[in-house]
Amino acid sequence: MTSGKTVLITGASSGIGRATAELFAERGWTVAATMRRPEESNLAQKSDRIRLFRLDVTDQASVDRAVADVIAQCGGIDVVVNNAGYGLMGPFEAQTDAQIRRQFETNLFGVLNVTRAVLPHMRERRAGRIVNVGSAAGRMALPLYSMYAATKWALEGFSEGLWLELRQFNIKVKIIEPGMIKTDFFERSREVASKPGLTAYDEFVANVAPNLTAWEEAGAEPVVVARSIWRAATGRWWRLRYQPNGILAVWPRGWVPGQLYVRIVRRLFNAW
Repeated sequence: MTSGKTVLITGASSGIGRATAELFAERGWTVAATMRRPEESNLAQKSDRIRLFRLDVTDQASVDRAVADVIAQCGGIDVVVNNAGYGLMGPFEAQTDAQIRRQFETNLFGVLNVTRAVLPHMRERRAGRIVNVGSAAGRMALPLYSMYAATKWALEGFSEGLWLELRQFNIKVKIIEPGMIKTDFFERSREVASKPGLTAYDEFVANVAPNLTAWEEAGAEPVVVARSIWRAATGRWWRLRYQPNGILAVWPRGWVPGQLYVRIVRRLFNAW
């Protein structure tokens, strides 16, 4: 069965993006799976409903070209899933300005670039969904992930503000806030910052890193997030936030006193 609908997914080469592409294709959607190097991907072999497009979220010209190609070849875009991203790990003091800017260019400005490109199309049709893949780290910060959390906290504010702006055009905005997920994010999609001669954080990193690893290994499979993205893309309601495998991390933030919440996080990750 086919739905006649098209979803554009960024960062579809692996992990959550790939699982989402496969799920939407299984359920009859045309999938525009975008990535920086489509020639290296075998994703299109999974379904004849999946088409690969080259897209670099940090390059507005690349974004505009890909969006125009998807509209021309698929007849339109019904849902955009802003999934592309990676994590910059390490003490803030060890991170260079170039690393920090690259983190924001991908995780935040990349979302802005893609959203800016698709909005005229969706606004003209007075229909569409923008699904932003955030993180539970957008509601709670993790030690050694300060800049990653900063991008995801910013994405929360952008998504909520956009939700208010676009309702008048019948365009729904959603944000997905996953907890720990078993993907290659912590190998392929992570950059670890270090600075020669900076040893003041060595003991802290040694204490925290094993606890982060334990949480990573206990994560859910990517398809759990893909199913949540599916619900966000197809559900009738105007609900903004979804927390696949992340509700236990996000929910207490609203009712546990701030200082106690911070102490809980410190104890969980041995961040003393």
